[in-house]
Amino acid sequence: MRQLSVLAVVTLLVVAGAAPAAAATVPVAPDQTATGDTTGISVGSTGVAANNTTVTLLTYNDIQTAVVQNGTTPRMVSLIEQRRAAIDNPTVLVGGGDQVSPHSLSPISQWRTPVDVLNVLDPDAEVIGNHDLDFGFGTVSEFANASEFPWLMANIVQEDTGEPIPGTEPYTVVERGGVRVGVVGIADGAIRGKTAVDFDEQGYELRDHVEASSEYATTLRDEENVDVVVVAAHVGIPEAKEIANGTDEVDAIVVGDDEVEYPPREVGGSVIVEAEARAAHVGEINFTVSDGEVVGWNGRLLDVTGNVSYDEETAAVIEAARSDQLSTVLGETDVALDARFSSNYHDETNYGNLITDAFRWKTGSEVAITNAGGIRSNSVYGPGNLTAGDVYSVLPFGNTLVEVELTGAEIKQLLASQVVTLESETGQQYGAEAQLQVSGVTYEWVGHENASPQIRDARINGEPLDEDETYTVTVNSYMAGWEGSVLENATVVEETQTLYGTATAEYVQAQGTVAPEGNDRIRRVDRELGTAEATLDGEGEVTVSYDLPDAVESVNASTVRATTAANATVEPTDVSVADGTMELTFADGDLRSLSEYGGNVEVYASYEDAEYNRSYFDASVLNVEINTTAADGGSDDGDGSDGSENDDGSDSDDGGSDGSDDGDTSDGSDSDDSGGSDDGTTTDESSTSQPGFGPAVAVVALALTLAGLAVGRRE
Repeated sequence: MRQLSVLAVVTLLVVAGAAPAAAATVPVAPDQTATGDTTGISVGSTGVAANNTTVTLLTYNDIQTAVVQNGTTPRMVSLIEQRRAAIDNPTVLVGGGDQVSPHSLSPISQWRTPVDVLNVLDPDAEVIGNHDLDFGFGTVSEFANASEFPWLMANIVQEDTGEPIPGTEPYTVVERGGVRVGVVGIADGAIRGKTAVDFDEQGYELRDHVEASSEYATTLRDEENVDVVVVAAHVGIPEAKEIANGTDEVDAIVVGDDEVEYPPREVGGSVIVEAEARAAHVGEINFTVSDGEVVGWNGRLLDVTGNVSYDEETAAVIEAARSDQLSTVLGETDVALDARFSSNYHDETNYGNLITDAFRWKTGSEVAITNAGGIRSNSVYGPGNLTAGDVYSVLPFGNTLVEVELTGAEIKQLLASQVVTLESETGQQYGAEAQLQVSGVTYEWVGHENASPQIRDARINGEPLDEDETYTVTVNSYMAGWEGSVLENATVVEETQTLYGTATAEYVQAQGTVAPEGNDRIRRVDRELGTAEATLDGEGEVTVSYDLPDAVESVNASTVRATTAANATVEPTDVSVADGTMELTFADGDLRSLSEYGGNVEVYASYEDAEYNRSYFDASVLNVEINTTAADGGSDDGDGSDGSENDDGSDSDDGGSDGSDDGDTSDGSDSDDSGGSDDGTTTDESSTSQPGFGPAVAVVALALTLAGLAVGRRE
């Protein structure tokens, strides 16, 4: 009964936002927890002496992307200040690492903005995490010198001298109210594979995390006469338990790295806590100290919610940094870059081409695919200067680049999975949609329920797609998690730490001037009328004819063009439509030049269709093929097909080749793409930026500031 009463009291205190009484602790079993409405609570003790002192340990870890967003971070700082003011005993604040990176201002600010924020927070100690090494070992001393608190790392040392990373210390001692608290910084073996630095090449070794924790805890007890030993461990919960079970000298382990919500629990005589990540929680442990030893404790996690006020100083630091860096000019665009929802959901766009080209440029993959929902702002940019704000307002989410392997058949499945048919509920509202932007792959798509197949004439970098061949494909990390799609279990070649916005910004900066003209990567086809034969000698003209179904009311002669898989294009010299027949005349040499690119010559034209009422495109698109043969009897083309049969009159949507997409009509939708689910929130859990970026690149995740872009995003 006594135990239950204490738990009930502590729960009420948590809900009320009051500090639990440190002296009112009773023995409980290890790992026993109770949960209130907003926090997890653990209570434990080894007995309480009559004369004792209480010291409170406040914790946070893995702020990462949130450190430059005016969301949870200013609230977390405010909550910590509230707890410091409310607790009538000494307090010590310790961080669990991964604070200076990754975040969306990394390429230009690197560690500077996070350190400015941390200096406002004023921790007593911070441990080096794997992402705190994103800018290399040499940069640690730079941000350590700019920090108004110590950075700790005990078991990463220089091989030749045994000295710690310059700028760090193995441990520090904090004395408050007559209580001495020693804090040791520790990492585990996982850090080697999670950083962008080569330990061996840089001359560093990583010593065992359990042995190092035990060694320095003993040193703190014997040589520094501390009352409480805290290990700031960027190791994860399983490894923290190894430390707890490997020594009797550690009282608390502040965990980072695996980013889980782990309320304070006693394991092997140590209290372990982890506050998830991105300033979502604050850990609080109250230790009862008597005669130089911890004799009791209680603790909890506090949620950083919308009810917590902003810390104005922190918010000002973040806003100033974001404002300065958004104006950075990355390069120029010679063409207008269309980021409107309507354009990118329905059609290939210049901005979509730029983004996916940047993906392939960054990873070297054969193909890149990104979802229209990840392209935001609903605006048009250029021609003219292209700023960091122009890129990151369009690509505001914390999505990183992921390179996977897909077979040709799987690529076609992925493309088809995003087709919205005209007959569907979404299609009736917004029109048939392709919903993707691509690079390295070209294809025709069909936007009707009765079309089979829906993806046709697919090519990989100009060559016919081989369904049995394996290709490397770069997607964003949001797409990589699409349940029920071919991406769900795809073999991952590389999970990069590069934000999709960062890749695009770097690409623009590297090119200097960009001009990503549309080139029929995504081709809408409403009707296929078959194939005509043409023998070419390179001279004179050649005429081909096709029967038109009754539903084709008229053909727009100015839109007729012939093209190939390599996207070379020529126009006919004459178009004639009469008595249900369409005749197209081309210069023989023009067609012959197209056939040299390989494959059948494809012809597209806009037309008025009596069968379908369109809700987005102004006109339908028909497609015919010309099978060209050289006059000497040889074939001028490749196989010209990916195995698809011609459509018998079904409707599909080409990437705007009819010229009818004026972009003025937004689809108005903010629902999730069909490829995967999204809860409508924006997180930067895995986002980061590569170290060593030039200072002219600015990366800003604008999900919290750009007119509600992160709300209900269609991504």
